Amino acid sequence: MRYNWGVASKPVEQLESVVIRFAGDSGDGMQLTGGRMTSESAALGNDLATFPDFPAEIRAPAGSLPGVSGFQLHFADHDILTPGDAPNVLVAMNPAALKANLKDLPPSGILVVDADAFTERNLQKAGYATNPLEDGSLDGYEVHAIPLTSMTIEALKEIEGITKREAERAKNMFALGLMSWLYGRPTEGTIAFLEQKFAKRPEIAAANVKAFNTGYAFGETTEAFAVQYEVKPAALQPGVYRNITGNQALAYGLIAASVKSELALFLGAYPITPASGILEELARHKSFGVRTFQAEDEIAAAGAALGASFGGSLGVCTSSGPGIVLKQETIGLAVTLELPLVIADIQRAGPSTGMPTKPEQADLLNVMFGRNSESPVPVIAAATPSDCFDAALEAARIAVKYRTPVFLLSDAYLANGSEPWLLPNIDDIPAIDPAFAQPNGDFQPYLRDEETLARPWAIPGTAGLEHRIGGLEKQDVTGNVSYDPENHDRMVRLRAQKVAGIAQDIPELEVDDPDGAETLVLSWGGTYGSVAAAVRRVRAARKQVAHAHLRYLNPFPRNTGEVVRRYDKVLVPEINLGQLVKLIRADFLVDATGYNLVRGIPFRASEVAEAIDAVVDA
Repeated sequence: MRYNWGVASKPVEQLESVVIRFAGDSGDGMQLTGGRMTSESAALGNDLATFPDFPAEIRAPAGSLPGVSGFQLHFADHDILTPGDAPNVLVAMNPAALKANLKDLPPSGILVVDADAFTERNLQKAGYATNPLEDGSLDGYEVHAIPLTSMTIEALKEIEGITKREAERAKNMFALGLMSWLYGRPTEGTIAFLEQKFAKRPEIAAANVKAFNTGYAFGETTEAFAVQYEVKPAALQPGVYRNITGNQALAYGLIAASVKSELALFLGAYPITPASGILEELARHKSFGVRTFQAEDEIAAAGAALGASFGGSLGVCTSSGPGIVLKQETIGLAVTLELPLVIADIQRAGPSTGMPTKPEQADLLNVMFGRNSESPVPVIAAATPSDCFDAALEAARIAVKYRTPVFLLSDAYLANGSEPWLLPNIDDIPAIDPAFAQPNGDFQPYLRDEETLARPWAIPGTAGLEHRIGGLEKQDVTGNVSYDPENHDRMVRLRAQKVAGIAQDIPELEVDDPDGAETLVLSWGGTYGSVAAAVRRVRAARKQVAHAHLRYLNPFPRNTGEVVRRYDKVLVPEINLGQLVKLIRADFLVDATGYNLVRGIPFRASEVAEAIDAVVDA
């Protein structure tokens, strides 16, 4: 512990990591508050991970439990993998936020609440019979009941041109300023952000900046906080970093694929949570030749994207579970047309509308088998928010090279969560060769490449490359309509062999097994961070466990069978009722067991560690 001899002589305690959760009403600006704390932590050089958690309702009743919005940030001086199992600090802007989140705050955790919000009416809305700030129920926590609202209004009373309501809405900046002081976050970036965000209303900008500075000054001068904390920068790989969400990274990966293939990028999409951010991000990048089309429905979006691929563009469509179901007929058409198409499924809790803003990974069997007949499609799943960039690039590469639709799986946790991303050198990204067909006097639209089994990609309107397309079965080589039984059997097998052959063109499954363990934990998709963190905990307890993470789910890496058969026990954690474990058991005949929770939230590393312990000790 050291002392800060600047404005206030308070001791400064070093911490390795901190988890902060901001929670309040949907209109309290918790996502903005958490986003700014994240940006300042990234600028300071901490490793970080975030978990925005907000309601599906556009505007739930103010002060109600369904309307609570939260943002959890984990920042550290070392490599971290998750947003944290539980917050060290909970900032609750009203009784509903307190009630919805208090169960996650450990005993002795820091609890900061807006005392002004604990009115009788708000307490009733949240279901409190008595005021928790007065009835002793919070005695196990370090409680700081601060009149955030009234202090903010008082601080802003001399700023002309803002109403009392506008002044009150700046209380989130007061809270942000206080947390920025408490954990030694830089302030310049947030001040510049506020001035730019509200440039058209300077009085609002001034109010938010003053509220932010007032919260910071309150932390310096109040006796309520006797200690300030410091989390030093993490030792990250040298380079240029930026904070990035999964949806942003996925969009940038598609743009990079467009650049490296020299194909125009076309996105056909219908707005749906949590995939809409990809459409919004790509629409900002027309300078790269990106064309975005907001279709009237999911089916039209998929049809437009497939039409763009037929015309020689990189066709992409994005959606979530309910929309993917509607797209499957068009994806089946893409299978028989054998044209490139990338379908990004940003999974959410279901079925049906389900919980639109909550994560799940229960679409695996749907994307594998959700079409009629034999219609195999490659499937790739991103592991982290920044990994969405590489996963999108790889999905585009496979789609173009093998003339096939490819599913790219992400989820609401990856889509909205963020982490530092080391900017790649664009020159290090390999080119993607579309290898368009060229007229040769005897064009055969289904004469396949001997290595990939891909058919030629012929740009419509090119003289000498005229050919028939459509959903009816094609004759091998000529592409003419065929009802011949033997031809149909051959074409079904060729399409399956083409997808299966991709296993020779992807990396083998890597296993992290430093000690020769008997137990393997096999994960996929957005569970990577929680599972890897759990494996670290188990090893820290001197137990042996191996970990492998699958990016390629169809086809599996060519050594997957050898890997899973190497271990006596295989545990497969999934946020579904056991979909990958079914495939592993069926394909490789191993007695794999699942660990399954379907709650609309990511796994906690602690609960996965307990499941691993149980298997290792069995």
